[in-house]
Amino acid sequence: MTNSENASRNTLGIPPWFNLTRQSLGLFPLSIVQLGMRIGVGMVFFKAGLLKYQSFEFAVKLFEDEYRVPFLAPAVAARMAMINELTTSTFLFLGLATRLTTLPLLGMISVIQIFVYPAAWPDHLLWGSILVFLLTRGPGSLSVDYLIDRYFIKRP
Repeated sequence: MTNSENASRNTLGIPPWFNLTRQSLGLFPLSIVQLGMRIGVGMVFFKAGLLKYQSFEFAVKLFEDEYRVPFLAPAVAARMAMINELTTSTFLFLGLATRLTTLPLLGMISVIQIFVYPAAWPDHLLWGSILVFLLTRGPGSLSVDYLIDRYFIKRP
């Protein structure tokens, strides 16, 4: 930072501790944030898949009476949702095939938003935003994807 930049910041009345704090927060590792994102969204879907697994008959009944997903029989839709939720969330936790894993989850969120719970858009917007971030930026260095990329793909 040059002296003129310092002078202009001081004339704007920005306290030096604010700039120092802002710069310090910028040093926080993004990979920890990405890990938190993967775990946070993964837990939502893992719990939903586990609930379907533990009480599959109830899940089918929900798909018959409440969800009413078009084009699929309730038992088929319940099984597809359960398998999707359990496998993709596990992949998210590990950071394995993360970018690919976000696609079925984004599709599931879209179906839920359009056909099942249109009023739940705040939750879907949050989950979708996190998944789009992981799709576009990757899982971070605390992931199996990073290890695969580092040790098997980028070796000279």
